[in-house]
Amino acid sequence: MQTFPETFSFTGPNKPERWEADIHDLEVEGEIPADLDGAFYRVQPDPQFTPLLGDDIAFNGDGAISMFRFRNGRCDFKHRWVHTDKWKLEREAGRALFGAYRNPLTDDPSVKGRYRGTANTTAFIHGGKLYALKEDSPAVVMDANTLETHGYTTFDGKMTGETFTAHPKIDPETGDMIAFGYASKGVLTLDMTYYEISPEGELKREIWFELPYYAMMHDFAITRDYALFHVVPSTSSWERLEAGLPHFGFDTTLPVYLGVLPRREGATAEDIRWFKRDNCFASHVMNAFQEGTKIHFDTPEAKNNMFPFFPDIHGAPFNPMEAASFLTRWTVDMASNSEAFDSVTRLTNMMGEFPRIDERYQGRAYRYGWMLVIDPAQPVELKGPSASGMLMNCLGMVDHATGAGQKWWCGPVSSLQEPCFIPRSADAPEGDGYIVQVCNRLEEGRSDLLLFEALDIAKGPIATIRLPLRLRFGLHGNWADGAVLDRMAA
Repeated sequence: MQTFPETFSFTGPNKPERWEADIHDLEVEGEIPADLDGAFYRVQPDPQFTPLLGDDIAFNGDGAISMFRFRNGRCDFKHRWVHTDKWKLEREAGRALFGAYRNPLTDDPSVKGRYRGTANTTAFIHGGKLYALKEDSPAVVMDANTLETHGYTTFDGKMTGETFTAHPKIDPETGDMIAFGYASKGVLTLDMTYYEISPEGELKREIWFELPYYAMMHDFAITRDYALFHVVPSTSSWERLEAGLPHFGFDTTLPVYLGVLPRREGATAEDIRWFKRDNCFASHVMNAFQEGTKIHFDTPEAKNNMFPFFPDIHGAPFNPMEAASFLTRWTVDMASNSEAFDSVTRLTNMMGEFPRIDERYQGRAYRYGWMLVIDPAQPVELKGPSASGMLMNCLGMVDHATGAGQKWWCGPVSSLQEPCFIPRSADAPEGDGYIVQVCNRLEEGRSDLLLFEALDIAKGPIATIRLPLRLRFGLHGNWADGAVLDRMAA
């Protein structure tokens, strides 16, 4: 019998769900555009079994993929576990076998050396496959239409690193998937790998290099000519793992680096250049682009650590005021002889995270961005905050050309999950399309999927797609065009 602990990660909005479902033709308030054809995939951590050590952080749950399939003005829903090695081994044993987040020292001896990945961070379509991703293991391949799990991939054995990012990017010119892995030789190593995967799913290129120090490398950016890696001191050590402390801790004494790796043919690890600045926190990236010899890198930046469950390594208490993040542009000049940043500029006064763009402008000069916004001025009647400790109560939009912004508030008893942009058509102008995102209706104990006109979010959703059940907090999701899914099914 499973009995989950009465702790933050397992109660209220974070209570485990542990179900799979198919729902045909969901109830809709408003109208889904008749020509909207495709699927929105998102993933959530959802623990299959009671934690081995009695408690855990919410980020360590088993991955479960939700698929919202739009066609002919309707929306169908499908939800399935990702059958990782961990999921299958524990299902067979009937109990948890893997211990604390990113700490193999706490595992049952029977699973020593097995993949610990949960595939709970991103659902991503490329090369005719659906990838379920978590950054501490290789990618898991799934069927994009049925959500059947096929298993881990090393791209026909060509991938020699042990890990694959949860935030790959698609180069809009080549169609290549650009990715990386950190701790590529195993837990806590400094080694990183850079990958390029063709539109057909072939690993074309792998470059190995080392970080200035071990850190959580959750996201990165590309431009036309470079791959950009921001090294922020959410760090760790074997001493932490042996002591049973959370894997990551934030170190306010270390500098922040931005590594610039040329993507040109023949580039090697010796070509990477490291720029350095003062300490701060940054995780996700909105976009990056080149302007002459300068590179602009747009990321939500906070003065201090945003993750209360990865505490300060020197024992300082979590500071929610210093955890407030604002979209900020880091600029470095490749013509400079200095390792210093050229400039650091705040782009908006909206406080928030989980930034997204029109992906057709990945790595290029762009105008529009969307993100989850924290508006402390709005009334709150929630029973509990999100798993990260941040109350995401607004959808925000930034227009970089005018500096203007828009916000839409979800109400006092709801919270929002990451937005995703859907182009109206393949050749539509930038930003012409829709935003889709999950809304947690905490008072009702269920969820909605919201659909907005992307450039007019302030007027509210054009369609509210009602689920009769609750989705757990999710991390990241992506859109796949219907024609792509039809080809994959055929």
